[in-house]
Amino acid sequence: MSVNGKNVLITGGAGGLGSDTVRSLASEGANVFFLDVNEASGNALATEIEGNDQVAGTAEFILCNLADVNETRECVSQLVKQNAGIDILINNAAIYPSKDLLEYSIDEYRKIQTVNVEAGIVCTKVIVPSMIEKHWGRIINISSITFYGGWVKLMPYVVSKASLVGLTRALARELGEHGITVNAIAPGAFPTDAEKIHPDPEAYNQHVLDQQSLKRRGHPRDIANTILFFSSDAASFITGQLLNVDGGWVMN
Repeated sequence: MSVNGKNVLITGGAGGLGSDTVRSLASEGANVFFLDVNEASGNALATEIEGNDQVAGTAEFILCNLADVNETRECVSQLVKQNAGIDILINNAAIYPSKDLLEYSIDEYRKIQTVNVEAGIVCTKVIVPSMIEKHWGRIINISSITFYGGWVKLMPYVVSKASLVGLTRALARELGEHGITVNAIAPGAFPTDAEKIHPDPEAYNQHVLDQQSLKRRGHPRDIANTILFFSSDAASFITGQLLNVDGGWVMN
């Protein structure tokens, strides 16, 4: 499942599920560029990887506010120009405020869609021409098992994750003739900062284990391993798919 020498762009790479993916891809020899709004975490991750002699690839942090589509477009355009294109795009960034339906303003809703969906569309539009030219590319969208229902106080987030599933299928159909695969991953509940929205962590942890078939909590490397698979030639005949990585919570 080699990604050695491939140029990879991942959004939201400085924290949560993203940082382990950056580490894994760089360890496998990829040239990883990761966008994030968290400057301290981004710089710390890049420094950590740079100082690890066991890492075969590279990791470069780019400060970028994905809530600003013009800034996103400029950041990604510069990366494409400077690196002769991007081979693998991972649309991972997301924000997830938790509120009752009636408490969300339309501006809050729009911001969530901008970061979680529109930033990915902007990245795709900028990057795809270089993929078409090479007749090779991988686009991986990070959705969520919340897409299947059963979650409250997350309406804009769930809508955004459903949108990524639709985007995956539309892009897979349109880009397949150019040798580009497009797939989505739906993570389950992972113990990242996202869980801080829950008022009773211990009860929530037990709830997750009760729902899962596998009675251990997931680790971000479980997502990183799946991304490595979709990025590689081992998945060259798979496109338009949504894969749940959730310990057997949702079976569909």
